Formats: sequence, C-alpha cells, structure tokens
Amino acid sequence: MTIATRMQRIQPFHVMALLARARELEAAGRSVIHMEIGEPDFMTPQPVIDAGHAALTAGLTHYTPATGLPALRERIAQYYLERYDVTVAPQRIVVTPGASSALQLVLSALVNPGDQVLLTDPGYPCNRNFVYLLNAEPVGMPVGAETAWQPSVQQVREHWSANTAALLLASPSNPTGTLLDPASIRGYLDIIRSQGGMLIIDEIYHGLTYGAAVPTALSISDEICVINSFSKYFGMTGWRLGWLVAPPALVPELDKLAQNLFLAAPTLSQHAALHAFDRDSIEILEQRRECFRQRRDYLLPALRALGFAIPVQPEGAFYLYADCSRFTDDSFALSNRLLEEAGVAITPGIDFGSYRASHHVRFAYTTSLENLQEGVRRLREYL
Repeated sequence: MTIATRMQRIQPFHVMALLARARELEAAGRSVIHMEIGEPDFMTPQPVIDAGHAALTAGLTHYTPATGLPALRERIAQYYLERYDVTVAPQRIVVTPGASSALQLVLSALVNPGDQVLLTDPGYPCNRNFVYLLNAEPVGMPVGAETAWQPSVQQVREHWSANTAALLLASPSNPTGTLLDPASIRGYLDIIRSQGGMLIIDEIYHGLTYGAAVPTALSISDEICVINSFSKYFGMTGWRLGWLVAPPALVPELDKLAQNLFLAAPTLSQHAALHAFDRDSIEILEQRRECFRQRRDYLLPALRALGFAIPVQPEGAFYLYADCSRFTDDSFALSNRLLEEAGVAITPGIDFGSYRASHHVRFAYTTSLENLQEGVRRLREYL
C-alpha cells in the first residue's frame, strides 16, 4: 500500500490525543474539567428533536436535491431577512453535511493545484488541511492581539500574489472569538476585485455574539462566499448540517460537486432544521447565548487573575485564546501537565498554527459555570 504524499502535510488535532487521555483518566475514576471541546454542551432544542422524530415517522428518509431541501433553502433565506435584514435568493444557498463540507465544496470549486489560499495564523486547523487536500498551498498571515487577531487590509495586500485564489477568514473566529469589521471586509474586496480571486468568510459562530447585533458579510456584498452551520448557535453538531451562500454563477459548480462528493445532506437533519428557526427554538437558543455570555464574563477575568494574558475581549464564539508565556514556552507540555496533574483539559496553541503557538492555549467555555469555577480553582491551586 502506498499512501498519497499529500497525507504527510495533513496533521491530526493535538487536542484529540489530550481528549483521549482525558477519557482514560475519567474511566480510571479521575475527574476532568473539559475546556478543550469546541462543542456546545446543551442538547439540541426540543422542537428540533420533535421535528426529526416526526420526519422519521412520516418516512421522510429519501435523498433530497444535492443543493438541499427546497423548503430549507427558502427558510434559510427567510432567516437572513429576519435576522439581518438582508435579501438572499434561496437559489444561492447550498445545504451541506456540516460547515466542513461547505468549505470543502467552495475550495474545491475555486482552487487549482499550486494555488495559494490566504488564512490567518492562528486559525481553524481544518482550513489549511482542506487546502493541502487540493495540492494547493495555505499561506498563513500572522495575526496578534494588536489587530484583534484579524488581518489588516495592508497585510492581505502584502501577502496576495499572482497565485492567490482565495482569502478565507472567520468571524467570529476560532480560536480567538474576534470579529471582522465591515471596513476591513470592504478593503479585502477592493484587493480581490483588482487581483481576481474570492473572499470566503466562515460565519459558523454567528448568533453566538455578546454585544451589539453583528451584521453578516452578505450585507456588504453578494460577491463573496459565506459559510454557516447548524452546529454552534443552533446546537445541532451531531446532525451534521451546514450551508453556504455563493454568487449565482458558482452555484451550478457547487451543485455538480455536491452530487459527486456526498450526494445530499442528511434528509432527517434537513427536515428537523426547518424548525430550528421557529420562535420556540430561537427563544431557547437565545437563553443559551446568555449562558455563554455569563460564562465568558466569569472566565475572562478569572484567567487574567491567574496570570494568563488575554488583551482582547472576544465578542463571539465560546473561546478564550490566552497567552501562557508567564508559565511556559511550550503550550503543549503545559496542556499535558494541566490534564495529568490538575484534571483540567485545554487546547494547546499548536493546533491553530505556528505564530507564537507555543505561548498560547485555548479555553472553551462549553461547560457549565459551576465546572468553570471548579476548573479555575484547580488551575489556581496548580499554578
């Protein structure tokens, strides 16, 4: 057997090894506070579960069109109008098995072997691996707290080359929880219009923001691709359902790819997701958003008091990206020690890139406030 050479560049998540070890410790009777997992701890809202049961009982188990259940595409379009006051044609929406499939679709449609894709460093690790899968080159742009962990327009201009096919960003971002500002998005678009290429913005943490209402990038332009998901705000991680909004000319190519890559998103999940937008569901989700805000507002000052440097307050998602250099210059070793000796699981910065990665760790506030308080107590005692 010969393994494809591209696999040498695709790395697993280091946090998965930590999670596996945490499960071993728990099986042996140890208590572990989980602040490593980027998954909401709440179950799917009951109205969505009930809709999934009803769809199964009704025998709605056949394939849908590759671009998604027409009623769901229309309902997502209605959601953009209701939440953002933005008109999106349902024909521009492609429903996918999770946001990861949406990212894979759009990159596969736009990126040739040898092309470059600009990404932030730190950033979501799967993004660079999707690029490697296409035999293309991810180009990490180092970003720090001084720019709220997002690239400046000038930085994008300096990194853009004749081989650049796309700029892929996230708002709110993982691992930092920060937002893109509309002026920067307009600046990126000016560069892309003059150079050619595509702006792709991952908005899968939209809804989980904790200040003023946050506009979608689609309010700025129809010339971009926007990725979203039912996983984070809507609490449907295991249902594997996401979507993307694309310029009209790109949709036939995405349709063709979807037919070949996965045929269609899960049918039961799509019927259930129709009710994720119901008033009863949104009321539940908004209560949970307030819980996440309370957790952030507790954990941020608590970690700062312990000596972690977090100069920028995240405005969304459920992460704190913390400078741990007061304690170590090896964030992976620190993460292992905290798990083994303190019973606290966190994610090392090396999962998110290379720029100052050994000096940073990510805390996820995807567990109860009581668990966070216990985690901080353990960290204080250990550190």
